[in-house]
Amino acid sequence: MTRSAELEIAVQGLLRDPDTPALERHLRHNLPVLVYNSRPDISTDAALARLDEALGLIERYTPERFARLGEDFVAILVRRYPCRAAYYPELRVCLIELTFLVHPEITAAQVGASIVHEAVHARYGGAGIRGGPQAAADEERMCRQAEIEFGLAVPGGEPVVERARAALGLADEEVAPAIDWRLAAERVAEADRRATE
Repeated sequence: MTRSAELEIAVQGLLRDPDTPALERHLRHNLPVLVYNSRPDISTDAALARLDEALGLIERYTPERFARLGEDFVAILVRRYPCRAAYYPELRVCLIELTFLVHPEITAAQVGASIVHEAVHARYGGAGIRGGPQAAADEERMCRQAEIEFGLAVPGGEPVVERARAALGLADEEVAPAIDWRLAAERVAEADRRATE
């Protein structure tokens, strides 16, 4: 299957999600980027600029990781979501959360670390590794180790290293916790209502 066909399948899959009713298409560092900006108070251009900066850090300081991103992901999706980043294995899409991208206290290194983290999930899933809670915790620890390696390589990576090292010390059920996605979505909706009032 061609890359463009894979991208079209991913777009159609995302558009079936009521939380992603429309998508803008962009290209950053030769990677397709899909954006659904549900927040009129957030500039899509600002989000894309931060994403561009993060991808630039990955490309410059960890070129071997950057070279694999096109294999790992069909596209990067930017939209509101209950956590910083996620990986949709069925579509091979990396999600980077909209407000995380533009938050003034979040650095490009932190965004880049989230992309690196999700790329490890993509590699792990692509290798067909599945399992129960222990496997999920082991996978999450591999992601955190990749974050540390990235954080040590990039300027301003200290917060990345600190957060990832702290996560490595957590118990299995804390490093890969079960999430109540309904409750998380309600909290996002409430935050958006407050932000746009």
